[in-house]
Amino acid sequence: MQNVLKAVVPLIWAVLPSLAHGLTLNLPATVVAEESRSETPGSYALPLAPFDGQTVPSRSVEGALDQRVFELDAPDMTTLAVLEPLRAQITAAGYKVLLDCHTEGCGGFDFRFGTDVMPEPDMHVDLGDFRFLSAEKGDEAISVLVSRSATASYVQITRVTPVAMAAAPAGTTVDLEVEVPRGLSAPITGDIGATLDATGSVVLEDLVFASGSSALAEGEYGSLAGLVAWLEANPDGTLALVGHTDASGTLAANIALSERRARAVAQVLVNTYGADARRISSEGVGFLAPRASNQTDEGRQKNRRVEAVVTSTR
Repeated sequence: MQNVLKAVVPLIWAVLPSLAHGLTLNLPATVVAEESRSETPGSYALPLAPFDGQTVPSRSVEGALDQRVFELDAPDMTTLAVLEPLRAQITAAGYKVLLDCHTEGCGGFDFRFGTDVMPEPDMHVDLGDFRFLSAEKGDEAISVLVSRSATASYVQITRVTPVAMAAAPAGTTVDLEVEVPRGLSAPITGDIGATLDATGSVVLEDLVFASGSSALAEGEYGSLAGLVAWLEANPDGTLALVGHTDASGTLAANIALSERRARAVAQVLVNTYGADARRISSEGVGFLAPRASNQTDEGRQKNRRVEAVVTSTR
C-alpha cells in the first residue's frame, strides 16, 4: 500500500467533467496509507441485503468505478465510530441507504467473501468486527466497508458514477450459426488422466466460482469428466480434492472457504458426473500452498484453485 502521511483532510472523489457534482467525505482520523483501483467503464455488485444462506443479494451497477482503501491511525476507534460520520455525510449528500449492517447481521464470513473487497494487506477485514453500508442516489451508487486491526482502522469506499460508453472498436465478425467444436472450450479428458498418472496431481483449471463463493458455476467441465474417466480406468484408485485460496483474509477463513469449494466440486462429481462418493475426499489448505505470488492480481487468481490428488491406487 502506498504511504500517505497527512492530517485529517477531505476525501475528494475524482469525477468526469460531464458530471455536475462530486462527493467530498471527511474521514474521522489521520490517513497513514492509501490504495485505489479504478475501471472505466466498470461494474460492481452492489450488496442490497445480508447473506441469505446462498448468496449476497446484489444489483450490478455499471459506470466509472472508483474503489479506495484507507488505513487510519485510529486503533482505539470502534467500527461504529468510524462508520457513523461517513453514514451521516452520505445521507446528507442525498443518498438513500440500502443496507447498513454489522458483522453477523451482514452474514459474517459468507458476506465478507461474497462481496468485492480489495485484498490484504491493503484492506484488512476482521471477521469478528466489520460494518458495511451501501446507498444510491439516482444512477450513482456507493458502499463503505469498515473494519480494524490491533493497530489501525480500515475503510474501503467504492463508488460507481455514470459514464458515457465509448463506441465499440471495429473487430471481427463471427457467424453465430456456425457450431464451434466443443474441444476448443473444454480440456481433453485424456490429459487429466495422463497427468494424474505421471505426477499424482492435477489442477482443475476450468472450474469457475463466483468471487468469494463456494458454489461451482453451472456448466460442463472437461476436467471433471477427465477425473471420472480416470476413476473408471483405475477401479482401485481414490482421489482427494484439495481447495486453495489466495492470501486475502485470515488463514482460518481461507481454509474454511477452500474446504467448501473442494466439497462443492466433489458434490458435482458425484451428482452430475456419476462418480463414486466413497472414492473421493475433500480438503482445504487455504493459502498455505501458493503456486504464484500473492502480490499481483494474476498471481492471486492462479492461487485460487482446486487440485485433484491421487491418494491410493491399491
